[in-house]
Amino acid sequence: MEIAIIGMPKSGKTTIFNALTRGKAEVAAYSPTLAPNTGVAKVPDSRLSMLEGIFQPKKIVPAEVNYTDIAGAFKGFGREGVGGEFLNYLTTADALLQVVRTFEDAKVPHPEGSIDPKRDIASLDLELAISDSAIIERRLDKLETSLKGAKAAERELHLREQLLLQKVKAGLEKDIPIRQQGLAEDELKTLSDYQFLTAKPMLVVLNIGEEQISQAPQSEAELRSLYPHFAVVALCGKLEMELGQLSDAEAKEFREAMGLSTPALDRVIDLSYRLLGLISFFTTASAELKAWTIPGGTPAPKAAGKIHSDMERGFIRAEVISYSDLESCGNLAEARKRGLLRTEGKNYIIQDGDIVTFLFNV
Repeated sequence: MEIAIIGMPKSGKTTIFNALTRGKAEVAAYSPTLAPNTGVAKVPDSRLSMLEGIFQPKKIVPAEVNYTDIAGAFKGFGREGVGGEFLNYLTTADALLQVVRTFEDAKVPHPEGSIDPKRDIASLDLELAISDSAIIERRLDKLETSLKGAKAAERELHLREQLLLQKVKAGLEKDIPIRQQGLAEDELKTLSDYQFLTAKPMLVVLNIGEEQISQAPQSEAELRSLYPHFAVVALCGKLEMELGQLSDAEAKEFREAMGLSTPALDRVIDLSYRLLGLISFFTTASAELKAWTIPGGTPAPKAAGKIHSDMERGFIRAEVISYSDLESCGNLAEARKRGLLRTEGKNYIIQDGDIVTFLFNV
């Protein structure tokens, strides 16, 4: 899963990137290069601790989220001829993480001259919509030409696509992003190849100052009321980046001293993971406990293919126990005794938290 970090210049994008990935990318007011920073964050999952106690693995591999911090100015990228390479990074992302600045820092003046999160969100949304509208206009022009010589069957497909794009374009012109236009599943499938930016799930990170930490819940609630379609988390990027360079024990001690409970970064990573409707299942093989990432609704053979294509091709059955059942039993022997370790076939849909052993033959 790839998540692109975007935002207005000087909003703290790279700071947030470093905090999430424990990276050490150079933090600067502006970068002349479009080369992105890329990094990986481990998805926090308390279930791994319980499973470790049961299976005693030599190695634990949590699920991961990949983040890309895209350098360069954001404003104006949506206009024709501007930011082509920048746009390519965004279109290949599965979701967008928008960093919105609320912190004050006289040494880092805001490009617009003042701190205004609502203005910044509106400006960025406009750029995303402009980019999508430009793609639609180019495609509509091509469809118009294609319709002139199209045969009956082909013509019907072109007309259907034309009507859909015209509807979407009309919504964008009313400042309604594609993700909010209430499109049917088949319509979204038709649009998926275009990789429209306003159709991508959006997570907003409010980058607050240390003096604003106590107001974080209120800031989140206020923004959610204005943008109910966004996932929202408020955190102090500078503080979280500094904590990310400490050991887990040191960071925990520092958070407790400041009266902080669950790390805000854990919420960001977890929301990033859930934003796309992803779930985790677990395997224990070769002394390794591993969390695998799949979309919700994935059948067992397809989940097996996540591990290796041979396992999907030669799938026979899966031995499955839910996390809650294994937790209540304490071990697999007791689970078998209670009949909670099940055998499932090809039609079984993997559930979040399932511990699975796949049987296959190639």
